[in-house]
Amino acid sequence: MGELRYAIALTGSIGSGKSTLVSFLSLYGYESICADSIAHKMLDENAAEVIEAFGDSIVEENGKINRKKLGKIVFSSSKEREKLQNILHSSIQAEILAQAWRLEEKGVWYFLDIPLFFEVGGKEAYPVVRSLVVYTPKDKAIARIIKRDNLSLNETTARLDAQMPIEEKCRLADDIIGNDGDLRSLQQRLESYLQSLPSYRR
Repeated sequence: MGELRYAIALTGSIGSGKSTLVSFLSLYGYESICADSIAHKMLDENAAEVIEAFGDSIVEENGKINRKKLGKIVFSSSKEREKLQNILHSSIQAEILAQAWRLEEKGVWYFLDIPLFFEVGGKEAYPVVRSLVVYTPKDKAIARIIKRDNLSLNETTARLDAQMPIEEKCRLADDIIGNDGDLRSLQQRLESYLQSLPSYRR
């Protein structure tokens, strides 16, 4: 597998503001590949295997998987998370890479929005040229998640603790954008980052 020469992995913790950053990127004309959207698609395509692994309690009346119920199970146990990852990860990775190679043909920068980029292998799993972390302090991330997703403090903390600590992601990343202020501050930091990108071109 060759290097994805124009791909930048975008990651961070839950509640760090990746979705907001992706919205800004779209406004500036940059394309992104969303791992979460692909994961939802693969969950539907592999529903029978997932239901067999986790039981009928996650199935709604229409026969579809209740993602919230499944989320409660997998975020409460590393063993359950690993079980789900073993079912879905290879197909998610294959689809992300297939979309990435199509975007490579355009010869312009694009982003792989992968929340668990470092947890699933980093550049060994996705041979990108750069990695970018959106950094938000844990207390601010917790407040955002509780407000956005209507979760309890315990549920929110469990989801954050299921991921690599944001400080560790920052240590592993090539670049960091801080999201500890307002939207305008984030936008300005992103603009500065995007202006620096031509120097990465090979």
